Amino acid sequence: MADINEIRAGEIAVSPPAAGDAGLEFIGRMHTPWTSRAETPRQGRDDGPICRIEVFDKWAPALKGLDAFETIFVIYWLHQSRRDLVTQSPRSNGTTLGTFALRSPVRPNPLGLSQVKLVGIEGNIVSVRGLDCLDGTPLIDIKPDRCPHSG
Repeated sequence: MADINEIRAGEIAVSPPAAGDAGLEFIGRMHTPWTSRAETPRQGRDDGPICRIEVFDKWAPALKGLDAFETIFVIYWLHQSRRDLVTQSPRSNGTTLGTFALRSPVRPNPLGLSQVKLVGIEGNIVSVRGLDCLDGTPLIDIKPDRCPHSG
């Protein structure tokens, strides 16, 4: 595996944004089987392992009614991602594209978004399938899909 700070041919790096330029509050943490970027899947899968989203206690009441949905969206902070590349050369094809044309975790504001299948909610723990992030990744938000399931 290449060094995560490597600059590949055609890539351009800039100074990353200053820390503290946004007023985000992390509302929880993801608990997944992956502890390194090398082993983390590139995209989550509906048949992937069950992962747990721990919502911090003060935000737990916000989960009320979420169990009416089969599919939810999870927004999280890719805390180990670089923030300085404006062009990137994906390893798979060797072409160079702008960061905004890629789903790479390397972004000026490294937000992750996963559409996941809701498995269940117990207290402040939301169990899902389809995550693709590191264990311990900070949670920013949870949003339901538009249509609640019937039954």
